[in-house]
Amino acid sequence: MIARSEIETAVAELGAPPYRARQVYRALTRGLAVDFEEMTVLPRALRASLAARLTASALAPVEHWRSPAGDTEKALFATRDGHGVEAVLLRYPRRATVCVSSQVGCAVGCPFCSSGRLGFTRQLSAEEMMDQVLYWARLLRAEGRRVTNVVFMGMGEPLLNTDETLRACSLLNDPEGFALAARALSISTVGVVPGIDRLRREAPQVNLAVSLHAATDDLRDRLVPLNRRFGLDVVFAACARHVRATRRKLFFEWVVLPGVNDGDEQVAAAASRLRRPLYHLNLIPFNEAGGGFRAPTRDEVESLRRRFVAAGVRCTVRRSPGGEIEAACGQLALRRLGR
Repeated sequence: MIARSEIETAVAELGAPPYRARQVYRALTRGLAVDFEEMTVLPRALRASLAARLTASALAPVEHWRSPAGDTEKALFATRDGHGVEAVLLRYPRRATVCVSSQVGCAVGCPFCSSGRLGFTRQLSAEEMMDQVLYWARLLRAEGRRVTNVVFMGMGEPLLNTDETLRACSLLNDPEGFALAARALSISTVGVVPGIDRLRREAPQVNLAVSLHAATDDLRDRLVPLNRRFGLDVVFAACARHVRATRRKLFFEWVVLPGVNDGDEQVAAAASRLRRPLYHLNLIPFNEAGGGFRAPTRDEVESLRRRFVAAGVRCTVRRSPGGEIEAACGQLALRRLGR
């Protein structure tokens, strides 16, 4: 979508009254307009003049995939500077969740994640993140449904792009615009401590998920290279500050890598940190995405869950649909486009 400041500037330069800028903004975020021609609340001449100056969307949809079961869809978008970014729609009986990318690629470099292995290209703006949500909102509207949740768990590390990620949350939550409740938003981080602290101060109602994956620094250094900068003690101290201030449940994510992070040593080390009120651990079976790892069997995942529960950890297995279209956790890949 267009930045609100750009809309206001264009409207002012055209000599139109300021309320026209608010109408454009609402047409984009509430009316889900794809172009100015759809904004029939505006005079035809103003629509034409704005269309000559502005492009309604910062992203252009290029490809669209749907899983055989129909519960997951993935879209590839082209940025204006010719890069590719992917976003996912997860369908549930009573929910429709959009998984948003915050960067083109990812700088963290987790070896089990497709995005991380392909490196970092650039940050996405809040408007580019919004466009991913608006695309799915239009599709759902045609079915009589709406977006109920947005998770910043796609390509990239959201809290290495904190300014724009928090601004995207503000746009999604804006009562004059998209008006999605803050508690319907979730940000997943590998443990960027300054970002966690900012989230606590600036958006305490937004859900926080921390991708843990290992409970000892030596293993986590290998699985989550940013751990060398923000080690486990520092990350868990930030998590404790967050929970004390927000009184909100904090989710930890653990991608199950058989023979790597599912041993009793890891369970014991994790349990010593996770046996706290409002802490909850989600196990995510590894989705085949290369990197020399294999997907666990159902029995291996269940065995790990039982050991965590026996150690006093609140723990569930999180379903990760979309593997058939490479839309599951860790599978979003950086697709480069010709300009």
